[in-house]
Amino acid sequence: MAGHTENSITIDAPFDLVWEMTNDLENWPDLFSEYASVEVLSREGDTTTFRLTMHPDENGKVWSWVSERTPDRAARRVKARRVETGPFAHMDILWEYTELPGGVQMKWTQDFAMKPDAPVDDEWMTDNINRNSRVQMALIRDRIEQAARERENASVASSR
Repeated sequence: MAGHTENSITIDAPFDLVWEMTNDLENWPDLFSEYASVEVLSREGDTTTFRLTMHPDENGKVWSWVSERTPDRAARRVKARRVETGPFAHMDILWEYTELPGGVQMKWTQDFAMKPDAPVDDEWMTDNINRNSRVQMALIRDRIEQAARERENASVASSR
């Protein structure tokens, strides 16, 4: 069996700002609540390889892994995958951005499978990813919308 999740949220902000903030890897610890640090390991063409380190979990364990992301601004999507898979047999993530009335819809599609010796199964991880994605997406939406309001206010103030 394999896991598959799809989660989306609409962010009331211009596409350029949503794209810029969600693809600024070095600032992910300020965008996501779960990441303690991001270390960029290499950049080759449009692909970035990086290490993500999470804040300690409830048992004090710190999870860390290497992933790679390849953004395609023209197609308005990003393909990502774990290079160091840890308990996953594989983990592939597709970020898609669609402009809608009222904002930009950001959608995450995750396809994965847990290794047979992983501490949890695909069903457990699917539920966990769905729960966590909703939390992180709401946080990202709020932070980007706040940045959009600040930019709009600064623009209004400077035009006076």
